Amino acid sequence: MLSTHGLTSHYGRIQALHGVDIRVERGQLVALVGANGAGKTTLLRAISGVQPVSGGSVRFGEQDINGLVASRRVRAGISQVPEGRQVFGPMSVEDNLVLGAFTRPGSEIAPSLSATYERFPILLEKRHLPASTLSGGQQQMLAMARALMASPKVLLLDEPSMGLAPLIVLEIFRLIETLRDQGITILLVEQNARAALSIADKGYVMELGRIVMSGAGPELLRNEQIQQAYLGM
Repeated sequence: MLSTHGLTSHYGRIQALHGVDIRVERGQLVALVGANGAGKTTLLRAISGVQPVSGGSVRFGEQDINGLVASRRVRAGISQVPEGRQVFGPMSVEDNLVLGAFTRPGSEIAPSLSATYERFPILLEKRHLPASTLSGGQQQMLAMARALMASPKVLLLDEPSMGLAPLIVLEIFRLIETLRDQGITILLVEQNARAALSIADKGYVMELGRIVMSGAGPELLRNEQIQQAYLGM
């Protein structure tokens, strides 16, 4: 469904990605874990087209999409939930959702809104309120729902648990599992390695712009190196 091959990217003279290879199969939930500054967000941004790549390729299905601008990648089926949620605070919840469907015909928006409100009942309740009035967890749900309004084939999630209370984190991760169970392919970047790997079909560990380890999520959770480096065990 989605893969990178020898992917490199720079911020000026600083190289952020060093030949990254990952693979996400259809219907999988793949977790990418690592410390701050490991390059996880840069990789997601390179896949979604908002971070330039300097070498290697991003493939979506059989197509090399390096030449596609970000909006064309959304149309192709890649949708990203950015780090920090980045909802449009002054706009209503519903207007945020409608913006997420900018690539779709107008006739599809109302049915998509109905399906979204079924999946996220709290957003139906607050649909006329400014997005800035929502709690952190509700804003995270809104950011995810907005991305899903594009009807993506692959959902990129960047640090969905950031800044949230532990009980809300549990709720968000249950929601991510539900989306996977509904057939949505997910690439999850997450600093909370325990939570991410516990629900992941496959995991990658990233350090200093390189993939240093990969395997089934539960298998990585049992790895002593992972436990010592990321789980405090």
